[in-house]
Amino acid sequence: MSIRIYGISQCNTVKKARQWLIEQHISAEFIDFKKIPPTITDLQHWLTQIPKETLINRKGTTWRKLSADEQQNALSSNEAAINLMMNQPSVIKRPVLVNNQRVLVGFDAQQYTEFLA
Repeated sequence: MSIRIYGISQCNTVKKARQWLIEQHISAEFIDFKKIPPTITDLQHWLTQIPKETLINRKGTTWRKLSADEQQNALSSNEAAINLMMNQPSVIKRPVLVNNQRVLVGFDAQQYTEFLA
């Protein structure tokens, strides 16, 4: 079983998720968006399970810095969303947990328990 957790190491939610995994004795490979941005294949796969409106963190600073036109464009199609997420990975809601091709976004201990069962 290959579990990966994607995010940014300074993000508090990512820290909580990684700590929770450690406490549950679940090993997961951590991929830092700042060092290794997600690939187009990753993003296309994630979007098959997570709507772009959820995958894009519309509460974060990166999103708020975009103009209204850029925001509207990013939500207009999966292709536009992928372009934004590839160019500005900080706009992706964190963490992204991938387990056997299944994808979960954000961190909630109960959801993680069910997702990894």
